[in-house]
Amino acid sequence: MQGINIIGTSGSGKTAFSKQLAKALAYPHYEMDAMFWKSNWTESTDPQLFAAITAVTEQENWVLDGNYNRTIPVKWAHVDTVIWLDYSLRRTLFQAVRRALSRSLHRQELWQGTGNRESFRKNFMSRDSIILWTLRTYRSNQRYYQQLMHTNTYQHIKFIRLSCPKQTSKFIAELNH
Repeated sequence: MQGINIIGTSGSGKTAFSKQLAKALAYPHYEMDAMFWKSNWTESTDPQLFAAITAVTEQENWVLDGNYNRTIPVKWAHVDTVIWLDYSLRRTLFQAVRRALSRSLHRQELWQGTGNRESFRKNFMSRDSIILWTLRTYRSNQRYYQQLMHTNTYQHIKFIRLSCPKQTSKFIAELNH
């Protein structure tokens, strides 16, 4: 494993897992949300995002967390391993709600230098709620990722599907031995 992309529905724990994985492998970790979001919740353009991803994926070793399906041709050009965190809807939703509550209460800046913070209103009382996004995309993401795993286009990629935190912990523990 040299070029690794962690995918999964919002709230599945991509960033937390990818940081653990990068530490275990002594690889740099990159978060696609940090590449995408600029100050005041301004979105990067596709050319800006694609250039940032290309700069990361042309390195020798890396762990990249994030979906952004339109970036697949760019980010998977140099990937050899894709790890899909495919936890149950109940688990994913629980994690998304817990994260949203924590971010709302602590008002921490999400990506250094952006000033972007989540609020209770945005997380729980908005059509743009990450909770609603998780609910809306969970099933379609499962179908889409399952399809990607079996398409001829990506036969060169090793897909690893982890379906519960116990499997995820075991995967990391095995790397440390």
